[in-house]
Amino acid sequence: MKIKNIIKLSVICFAFGNLSAQNPCPKTTETAKPWTRWWWMGSAVDEKGLDKQLTTLSQAGFGGVEIVPIYGAKGFENKYINYLSPEWMKMLQFTTNKAKSLNMGVDMSVGTGWPIGGPQVDEQDAATKMIVQTYTIAPGEKFSEKIVLKDEKQKNLKTVKLDIVTAYNEKNEAVVLTDKVNSDGVLDWKPNSGKWTVYAVFVGKTLQKVKRAAPGGDGYTLDHFSPEATKDYLKTFDKAFGNSNYGIRSFFNDSYEVYNADWTPDFKDEFKKRRGYDVSPYIKYLVNNEENEIAGRIKSDYRETMSELILNNFTKDFTNWAHSKNSKNTNQAHGSPGNLLDLYAAVDIPESETFGSTKFDITGLRRNVEDINTKEIPDINMLKFASSAANVTGKPLISNESFTWLTEHFKTSWSQVKPEAEQIFLSGINHIFYHGTTYTPSDVQFPGWLFYASTNFVPENSLWPHLKGLNSYIERTQSVLQSGKPDNELLMYWPIYDQWASPKGKDVTFKVHNVEKWLQPTVMYKNLTELSKIGYSIDMVSDKMISESKLENQNIQVSKNGGSYKVLVIPELTYLPESTLKNILELAQNGASIIFQNEPKDIPGNFEVEKRRTQLKSLWNKIPFQNQTGNLKMASFGKGKIILSSDVAKALEYLKIEREKLTDTGLKFIRRQFDDGKYYYIVNHTSKEINEFVPLNYSGKQVALMNPENGNFGIGETQNNSVRIQLKSGESLIIKASENIDNSISKWKYIEKTDTPIVLNQPWQLTFKEGGPELPKSKTLDKLQPWTNFTEDSSTQSFSGTGVYTTSFKLKKNKADDFVLKFDKLYESAKVIVNGQDAGIVWGIPFEINIGKYLKKGKNTIQIEVCNLMANRIKYMDENKIQWRNYHEINFVNIDYKPFDASNWKVQPSGLDGEIQLIPIHYSK
Repeated sequence: MKIKNIIKLSVICFAFGNLSAQNPCPKTTETAKPWTRWWWMGSAVDEKGLDKQLTTLSQAGFGGVEIVPIYGAKGFENKYINYLSPEWMKMLQFTTNKAKSLNMGVDMSVGTGWPIGGPQVDEQDAATKMIVQTYTIAPGEKFSEKIVLKDEKQKNLKTVKLDIVTAYNEKNEAVVLTDKVNSDGVLDWKPNSGKWTVYAVFVGKTLQKVKRAAPGGDGYTLDHFSPEATKDYLKTFDKAFGNSNYGIRSFFNDSYEVYNADWTPDFKDEFKKRRGYDVSPYIKYLVNNEENEIAGRIKSDYRETMSELILNNFTKDFTNWAHSKNSKNTNQAHGSPGNLLDLYAAVDIPESETFGSTKFDITGLRRNVEDINTKEIPDINMLKFASSAANVTGKPLISNESFTWLTEHFKTSWSQVKPEAEQIFLSGINHIFYHGTTYTPSDVQFPGWLFYASTNFVPENSLWPHLKGLNSYIERTQSVLQSGKPDNELLMYWPIYDQWASPKGKDVTFKVHNVEKWLQPTVMYKNLTELSKIGYSIDMVSDKMISESKLENQNIQVSKNGGSYKVLVIPELTYLPESTLKNILELAQNGASIIFQNEPKDIPGNFEVEKRRTQLKSLWNKIPFQNQTGNLKMASFGKGKIILSSDVAKALEYLKIEREKLTDTGLKFIRRQFDDGKYYYIVNHTSKEINEFVPLNYSGKQVALMNPENGNFGIGETQNNSVRIQLKSGESLIIKASENIDNSISKWKYIEKTDTPIVLNQPWQLTFKEGGPELPKSKTLDKLQPWTNFTEDSSTQSFSGTGVYTTSFKLKKNKADDFVLKFDKLYESAKVIVNGQDAGIVWGIPFEINIGKYLKKGKNTIQIEVCNLMANRIKYMDENKIQWRNYHEINFVNIDYKPFDASNWKVQPSGLDGEIQLIPIHYSK
């Protein structure tokens, strides 16, 4: 028994990437497994329900939960528990204790709903905005109007104050009059001549409250730019938690969705301290939309100040507070009016998010237009902001809120989830959180409690029996992507000052939901896309990160534990701080390779413009460029090289930076390095099958292949630094190239040829195992077809659950090495049982599974347990007006945020269709 366990453990270790005793087995802890956001509706939880759901989640392969309390279900108000109350903390303690017993982790949000806020946020600490009123003073006129706030909603607030008063004449000459206004609003000033316009800036409040708040969590949204507000907010958690962290691994803060928050009470002082001048004489340029140079410069300084305030007064303080509790913190920086790279880097676990559905070329992948949000498409380069920040600064985990609104409710299959998860992995993210799972009391009928914007990873989902297939795939993949270090060779500077210099608008927020405005039109984005496509691996870097960089073995490194980079690329830009150029040249002096796409044209901001502009030009002129062939100039600079070329790919070629040519096949990859080698995670999102030798920049002395879907592994066939790869459309592979040779590992099984398929076209028996609203009657099928084809039996049209297709056939003696069971059409996933033995789950494209080892000569019996979508049962419930959605707040909406109604849906095909083939295959010897 002990020997068997040791063998089993070594196989698991290898399947998760460990080829030698010298290399530790990559993480197989709870972080490698997928986690899920766990909504507590009304926090109406109890120990029995928590125990049951955590156990169910654990059995399905989840590694942890992230508690987010939200609004509750109607009729259960007497079971609501106020957020952070003693009873709530008791439920939290039970949760973390139970999770620990299951080897699961628990995170929790620092607030209910979103964005961060609650009853502890008083008026002083609430999100703040500037309210601007203008007045006109005619020539020679005595100004008699009082400068008092006119906004009726703000009049009763105690904290509203007059902050800046500045007058401008027709020549744009400014006079700051703030101290000329008395407490009653009377202006003690009369101009000598001319017409004047007075701008009065009041410190007001947005009055925004927490969205989707849970009981005990309602209140104002926090002022993220005030250190006092952050400190005051967290005191409530100090009181509730005391000296314990209650077993919380990481405290979570959702994306910044604070609207119109463009000021803070001490902004004027902070601006002067950080930018070196008083903003008061320039307030007109900040609040208007005049498109001129000075407006752009003032707004750039304003936006940079806002960025520094949210970084230093909220994000860093949030991190320090979590550490004081011996916990980590997780933060979604996107949406913030700040430098996303610096904000993500300031926390333990940077978290991005995906929203909507990506169009993949995978053969057979369903993407019905009527079931998706065509305006929201996940962008891999957006995801790279979080992974870049983590990779550059050495954060081991990068998480992602995944699959929000992937499709319309109840119409998402696990096969649709898979490529979206793969794109998340390819971006560098390695810690997926499903969006998500709703806590449901044990006595609530189907479909349980549901959140309005999620893909339903809930036990009530009819696809739940096969979720372990997806979860195991993610666990195997993440165990590799969480090991070693990132192995990206390029750093790409984010020219954020080009964004900040726009004279339009006021605050600039970098959201997931508007990348088409701020990200996709940029040259940096074009570079990221084109360079990735031809095989380069890239992380982005900020001015702050460049200032912290050092040279280690001719490579650029920002953090000791972070990635090591061969080249820093400065994409085409207009504005570059002279301090950043100075830092870049110091890197080159010490041996770095730098590529500029163009000469920086100007410095950002409005402080000592001419002096700083001269410094920028002087620094640039120190670079002794020499013309080379084509559109390229090169300069030796100290120990390093600086290239000037609009063609980055050509510049990289000149520097002899090798790209991964495997992308020429259409394959996508991400690479990790460990002490004795590298991992490649490779995905085929093309419509074609790849069966060829694929070049690797690093192949080591031995190349092992691992199938993350089923854990199979073996030593790959190599020649001339290439490895033979067989990947069908939709498949993925993990490669481990190592300097260590392990002769105990068997060869990878390559398919050399296939024989004529055996079509299983004999009669099938169809029975129904579990589901509802009622089990349809059993049927004998002359030919394979979906159970929804039998319209004469109305129960087949409304059934969501598991149908079992069973048949027997005779297998003659066959010399095949294996047999592949191939499905033509599968709605939606299946467990395959051959001669009473569990052969595995078919849940992703291509829909096929190896079953040769379970077959025998003579009679064989195959059972295929098919799970369909929840959609047909929900359609039935809406047609028959059966109440199932009854929540406070938003209640329940469809993908277009309209009231949900499935009664007019088409019946979704369910079960098996087309042919099922048994394909004899022969492996290469």
